[in-house]
Amino acid sequence: MQFQTPQFIEVEDKVIGPLTLKQFVYIAGSLGLAFLVYRFLPGLIGIPIAILILGFGAALSFYKVNGKPFVVTLEAAIKYGIGSKLYIWRKRDKKIVSEKTPSENVVSPLYVPRLSESKLRDLAWSLDIKETVNPGTEEMAPGKERQKLFGNSSR
Repeated sequence: MQFQTPQFIEVEDKVIGPLTLKQFVYIAGSLGLAFLVYRFLPGLIGIPIAILILGFGAALSFYKVNGKPFVVTLEAAIKYGIGSKLYIWRKRDKKIVSEKTPSENVVSPLYVPRLSESKLRDLAWSLDIKETVNPGTEEMAPGKERQKLFGNSSR
């Protein structure tokens, strides 16, 4: 038996003229609400509010942000505004390091070897660990780093 694969499943059906059901509900709802506002509020207040309601209904029906309906963007904005946020601030006191000339055969008290060849992991390690272990040191090439740690002896 052969079955047909459904296609165009993301395209909504046009139910009422050129409008989908959602678009029709947004337009009809905004028209009804704008009429009620216009009818029950004085003209100078009711007309601008009714125009804003009609514009909002049109945006909900037709406007897209980055290829997604405006409703999705509005929902994300409301969730962001209402949702809890976590702000972390950590103050680091930088210690002043005296300007001493290091001797060539002094080994750093803490040496962490390269764990992998991954550039991303090395970058993360250098940002997180290296700065706290060796504050004020300059970056150097891998060969020079080994020479500095183990001396200039070539065995």
